[in-house]
Amino acid sequence: MIKRTGLFWPVLFCTLFFFGASFADEPGPATPAISIIIDDMGKRLESGRRVAALSGPVACSFLPQAPYTPMLADTVHANGKEVMLHLPMDSMDRRNLDPGAVTLDMTERQFISTVATNLASVPHVSGINNHMGSLLTQHPGHMLWLMRAIREHGGLFFVDSRTTVATVAQRVAQENGVRNVERNVFLDNTVDDDAIAFQFRRLLKLAERHGTAVAIGHPHPQTLSLLEREIPRLAQRGIRLVPVSDLIKLKQEGEHTWQASWSPSHRDAKNSKPSL
Repeated sequence: MIKRTGLFWPVLFCTLFFFGASFADEPGPATPAISIIIDDMGKRLESGRRVAALSGPVACSFLPQAPYTPMLADTVHANGKEVMLHLPMDSMDRRNLDPGAVTLDMTERQFISTVATNLASVPHVSGINNHMGSLLTQHPGHMLWLMRAIREHGGLFFVDSRTTVATVAQRVAQENGVRNVERNVFLDNTVDDDAIAFQFRRLLKLAERHGTAVAIGHPHPQTLSLLEREIPRLAQRGIRLVPVSDLIKLKQEGEHTWQASWSPSHRDAKNSKPSL
């Protein structure tokens, strides 16, 4: 029998508080969630149709003036997939840009007008991510213009493709109340079956460790073959594929409480595209 000295009740209280706090901090039952975005949509009809036929809510990001953008945007929307604007932006190497690009030498009026025209050219658009942009996403002023344009359109989200580790795009989105998320994995920086499979496994591990993760890929045959094979298996592996807007909401609501000592290296250049 415990002798109830003057220290008994303080010790008991501290013990209960410690274990109660420990139990409260344990992760609750939740299913890891991923989102997958396919960029460069609208250039090619057959690969676009193949993306549209993928099972699950794979988001499709369309170049604003690509020849098949309106037709394919209608198709993927009818198939329950989110439509995004893949906004061309200046890159560090100043390579040739796709039509509809926003550039460093634009005035604010030119910039916002170009974004508005691009948004009008993509039916059913619900979000934006940057195409290239390693130069422009480093400039807070231009990113502020972009976020103002997004807010003026109403209800859009922004995905930072992270084509440079120096990007400030997501920070500016957060400062301006624009719903946002960043890319964690590029599936097909190296267009090779084994490399794409490795990055897909990395995507799932990040989701399991952190609760959510976002991948960007392209309509390469190798990428689409992997997704056609692996997406139907996600439920068996305890992973949800969700629309980007839902994943943003999950992160905002703090549904996931993974306690992991995972290095923040998923934010660095290890899986970044070469600066574009």
